[in-house]
Amino acid sequence: MHVSHLALHNFRSYGLVDVPLGPGVTAFVGRNGQGKTNLVEAVDYLSRLSSHRVAGDTPLVRAGSEQAVVRAAVVKDGRTAVLEVEINVGKSNKGRINKSTLPRVRDLVGLVRTVVFSPEDLTLVKGDPGDRRRFLDDLLVLRTPRLAGTIADLERVLKQRATLLKTAGHARRGSANQDAALSTLDVWDSHLAQTGAELLAERLALVEHLRPYVGAAYATVARGAGRDDAAIAYKASFELPHSATVDPTRPDRGELTAALLAELERRRNDELDRGVCLVGPHRDDLLLSLGHSVPDDGASTTRLPVKGYASHGESWSFALALRLASYDLLRADGDDPILILDDVFAELDAERRSQLAELVAGAEQVLVTAAVAEDVPDALAGVRFSVAGGEVTRVE
Repeated sequence: MHVSHLALHNFRSYGLVDVPLGPGVTAFVGRNGQGKTNLVEAVDYLSRLSSHRVAGDTPLVRAGSEQAVVRAAVVKDGRTAVLEVEINVGKSNKGRINKSTLPRVRDLVGLVRTVVFSPEDLTLVKGDPGDRRRFLDDLLVLRTPRLAGTIADLERVLKQRATLLKTAGHARRGSANQDAALSTLDVWDSHLAQTGAELLAERLALVEHLRPYVGAAYATVARGAGRDDAAIAYKASFELPHSATVDPTRPDRGELTAALLAELERRRNDELDRGVCLVGPHRDDLLLSLGHSVPDDGASTTRLPVKGYASHGESWSFALALRLASYDLLRADGDDPILILDDVFAELDAERRSQLAELVAGAEQVLVTAAVAEDVPDALAGVRFSVAGGEVTRVE
């Protein structure tokens, strides 16, 4: 899979730009603030309908405009399709395939699959649990696009339930208002348990599938590391049922639903006091750890959390390993995702820069951004564009 043409209208800094692309490596080189990252951000947005740089869509629309358009010709198995997303300020976005409007814009998700390496990746290691949950959910949706609906449903349930918790918590105990809110809350507890169990089951399976790829990737990018040094584990907000611990790739969804309901009942008073949802996938985390052989016997291993214990270099290696593992897992599904390396080489030392370049050079399509041409490793020599003053010019 690769993008053969990219066209933007009122997206970020671009009023109008058309860029021919192709398989292999394409590098966009230009000083900071010239718009090179905007180009690759657009490709990634078409894949996930979200940006790796900002949380909302409004910053993606050029100042003074009400609408932005991202259009790309995508080649897969020799066939070309034109995918388009229309980003509307204050209104619903629209998606199109070959000029035909889709019933839901999220039907575009996963038709293009991207893996992005960027300086923000360090937040996967050092940031809040929300950053790691987002990493898992983005990967889930790329592998199984229908889960975008599950995640949207869960967000709607959590929003409604939080409102009810505040209403019931503020009402006088035993009053008609509180009784009505608590009665309605029971219904939303059931929705949360069912939808949450669905997402939780998918996350548990994903972590199991991803684990060996993370170990292998870390051994490749970290000096002197072995395949067992890096580990990931899923941490739920409640005690998981037996089936989920015996075989996380096939947890019993009924057991997960029942366990979630039981924990919601147990924590209800705490939730009413605080007015927030304390149980569910939105409270979970992806635990990252590094293991080192104990000097005494050389056989046992002690593991420490990456956050707070790893060096800067180890943290970067783990962040790179998570992205490389995502790429390898998506490839194992049968599709070569588009790799986007957004200003990442400037953040890496010479050894990690060379290692990463060699690892991704064989991908079907690699899009690179760099402030100066010297930041692009020799292993990623290919087509090069200069980006300056809103112009994107091919360098011959």
